[in-house]
Amino acid sequence: MDASQGNRKAVLLVCVVFVLGLALGAVGTYLVTTRVQAARPLPDRSAAGRVAMYTRDLNLNSEQQKQIQAILTQTRARYAEIHQQADPEYEKARQQGRERIRQVLTPEQLPKFEELLRQMDEERRMRQAAAGNN
Repeated sequence: MDASQGNRKAVLLVCVVFVLGLALGAVGTYLVTTRVQAARPLPDRSAAGRVAMYTRDLNLNSEQQKQIQAILTQTRARYAEIHQQADPEYEKARQQGRERIRQVLTPEQLPKFEELLRQMDEERRMRQAAAGNN
């Protein structure tokens, strides 16, 4: 009976150490993600921010800075053209998918679905407006 009780204590001790390890790992992960990573500044994705980064990292002279600024401005304009061309196709596919979903839903589910769509569309407009400000 003594050996059996000793085995139970050993198993219990191993389980306690395992649970404590999990808890410590979870707390450590939480602290790293909320404190360390959150403290890092987001990269400046604007053309001026990119030129500043390239200037710092590549030691660009003023002529190179001007040329790269112009290249980035032209590239962003081309991106905008591509988006304008592709956006109608995305919208068409989005609306077709939504219509197919509507056909599957019950009359009770439809108003909830429409509200979800309204929220998603508003979030997308906000993201696009924020992206346009960069």
